[in-house]
Parts: sequence; C-alpha cells; structure tokens
Amino acid sequence: MKNNPKIIVITNQKGGVGKSTLCALLAINLSSDSKVAILDFDPQGSLSQLKDIITAVDIIPYKRGVEEILELEYDFIFIDTPPYLSNHLPKLIELADLIVVPLKGSALDLLALSGTLDLIEQKNKKSNTLIVFNMIKANTTLTLDILIGLEEYNVPIAKTHISDLVAFTRSVLVGGVKNDKNAQKQIDNLTREILIKLI
Repeated sequence: MKNNPKIIVITNQKGGVGKSTLCALLAINLSSDSKVAILDFDPQGSLSQLKDIITAVDIIPYKRGVEEILELEYDFIFIDTPPYLSNHLPKLIELADLIVVPLKGSALDLLALSGTLDLIEQKNKKSNTLIVFNMIKANTTLTLDILIGLEEYNVPIAKTHISDLVAFTRSVLVGGVKNDKNAQKQIDNLTREILIKLI
C-alpha cells in the first residue's frame, strides 16, 4: 500500500529570510529515519546546486505539475519556494500538510509578511501554518511590536527561534550542523515542533 507523503512548504514572499537553508536543515534532520525529498521550486535553484553535497536527501529541481507531487514515494517532501508570490504557490499551499514561514525579527520583515499570510488565509490554512523566527541575532529579544503585529494574523508561532549562527551560514556546504551542538539543538527542537504539528 502506497504511503502518502507529508508535504511541508517553506515560503515567504520576502527574500533573505533563510528559506532555503532552513528547508535543507529540516530535511536533513528527518532523513536518518525517513525517506525525504526537497523539491526546489525556486528558479534560482540554490538547493539544486547542492545536490552533490547534500546527499542525505533527494534534491529535485521541480518542473512538473503540482498535482504529481503526491505520487512521489517519500515520507516527507519539503518544498522550497521563490522569494515572491509565484503562480504555483496557491496550489502548493492547498496541498501542504504544513506551511513554514521563516521570519526575521524586524519591522520590515513583518510588513512584508502580509501578502504571504493573506494567501494562506484565503486557502483556510492558518491552523496548518507555523511562523519561525529565523536568523535572530544573539543577545537580542524580539520586540513587543513584532509580536503584537503578529497577533493580528492569529497564526501559530514556533517556540523555537533559530539564531544567526555561523554554523547555519555554512551548513548547506557541509551537509548540516551536527558539529555545532547549539545549532543542532535548535534544529532538533524545531523539528519536534513540526512533527507535532503534522500529527
């Protein structure tokens, strides 16, 4: 009997929020016990260029129809999307078991978030969404303004925040963050939150 894959879409219309890196690290983290693929929908093909380096998961430059994704035989499929609201995104959001929205902790990033979250709301997927504070600088706290600004969207926010560590910056070139305990702990904690949301 064929197993239906869990589909995790990583999206944000704003560039520079660390979508591709977060996508790769979460996929790698699940690959020890599961069959995992990354579908690279980003025309820049950042992750596709790393398929000879990141060998724990299958990285597929995806050119086929969105409907065919469910036919792929994996346990988890992560989808890396481009930094704009692409034509594929509405269908990908409909298909997703979980939508992960990386967000840097600044007012400009919060302002840019509305287009992505509006599309998620149109597809009635707010409860299947998780905002992840990503690339957060050490010794800083998220301002109350950012958290209050997010409240109006009524979208779940991950308890785990991903720091702006050097280990994350170079992680895709070395196949993960296992050599940095702090970075690996953050990815482990976020992976657990994602698995709980997928249950």
